[in-house]
Amino acid sequence: MFSRSFVAATAAAVLAVTGLSTPAHAAKSPDGLMLVATHQSLLGTHTWYQQTYSGIPVLGGFYATHTDSRTGTVSTDDGRVAVSGVPALTATFGSDRARARVAGAALRTGLVIVPGAHATLAWELLSDRSGRSVRTLVDARSGVLLKEEPLVKEATGTGKVFEPNPVVTLQNEGLTDNGNKDSATFTPAYKTVTLTQLDSSGNLIGAYAKNTSSSAVNSSTHTYNYNRSQKQFEQVMGYYHITRAQEYIQSLGFTNVNNSAQKYRTTGLTDDNSFYDPSTDQITYGTGGVDDAEDAEVIWHEYGHAIQDAQVPGFGSTEEAGAIGEGFGDYWAFTMSAAVSTSTSTTPLACIADWDSVSYTSGTPHCLRRVDGTKVYPGGKDGEVHDDGEIWSRALFDIYNALGRTQTDKIILEGQFSFSPSTTMPAAASKIVAAAQSLYGTTAANAATTAFHNRGIL
Repeated sequence: MFSRSFVAATAAAVLAVTGLSTPAHAAKSPDGLMLVATHQSLLGTHTWYQQTYSGIPVLGGFYATHTDSRTGTVSTDDGRVAVSGVPALTATFGSDRARARVAGAALRTGLVIVPGAHATLAWELLSDRSGRSVRTLVDARSGVLLKEEPLVKEATGTGKVFEPNPVVTLQNEGLTDNGNKDSATFTPAYKTVTLTQLDSSGNLIGAYAKNTSSSAVNSSTHTYNYNRSQKQFEQVMGYYHITRAQEYIQSLGFTNVNNSAQKYRTTGLTDDNSFYDPSTDQITYGTGGVDDAEDAEVIWHEYGHAIQDAQVPGFGSTEEAGAIGEGFGDYWAFTMSAAVSTSTSTTPLACIADWDSVSYTSGTPHCLRRVDGTKVYPGGKDGEVHDDGEIWSRALFDIYNALGRTQTDKIILEGQFSFSPSTTMPAAASKIVAAAQSLYGTTAANAATTAFHNRGIL
């Protein structure tokens, strides 16, 4: 809580290349074709073949004939590719071992030849990840992961958002919700952005985010331009900022940290509160005061809970583990915001949710919480997870300042895989230090140790 807050082919025939013009660049003797499909159109017959090498499909290689039903004229479409070198034809890295490297439900596994400067025998594994097919290629000799790619056709769209929020963009701590009304004051705060990973439905559903709000927005042109007075605006905010967070995680090298379409809704809760529900794997953003999903830092905080739940099922089963969760959520809002905004005296980066909080704070800068507090473990604990989370977020903040964003975020995400659901701060800190040592060596481990020591955790 925030306030706590390919083509699957059955071989009908295997044909030799004899009778077909073979491109000079292709390997001749072992090259073959496997019938994939025959289609009858209004004007002719179209036959498609899969290129093979010694009976093994060549990835991306095809051949097609098109016969005009009126004249009998045959045209061809030769898409065979070069198979350079002499690739191995026997796998020494088993399919079961290759499958173990792939997330999601298995759809198909088979051997393929991957063309290139030196053609490679590989396992092609198709898997279902939240209803979206993904192809993974694993070297069938060494076990090295060669490539992973989604097979679902993606769409991009455009929309208007705040990034991260209007208080930061306009450097104006005097903004108020004013009954959710839009005005010319907010105009400079809107940013037109590209919405990536969308499916083709026109809904705000994609590889990493799924809008489940009531009266969900839909656009056949994938254009989503709204203002803050319209409920569709927050739906666009949720999709964009959740997707961007997962794309950032992927850029760090993590392919299985909540790598699915995170459900979220921006309708149905009128309280000035937001929460992540692990039982449904859904985030709900409230509309009391400033609508919570108008502030990207609130969106990112709640996504932090989804991250940890994906890494450690049932995480946060004790008060202290819950405090770590709240502290990480605040840190995740901070590190995501750091990529799009600058720390100023008006809106320091350490201040979290400076737009949402205008509805319930009087002093400036408006902050729900900060990640640069002075609390020390264990004496600074008061048993309330949000308060105690400020001890943990300050330690992460200090590691960030010592090592920078990329190293720190890699270390934290790696370390969290080893947390227990009921971890304590000292136990969790030791996992973070161990991850720092393994990823970046002693200097990084020492920096992490110092940060936790200064908070009394280690």
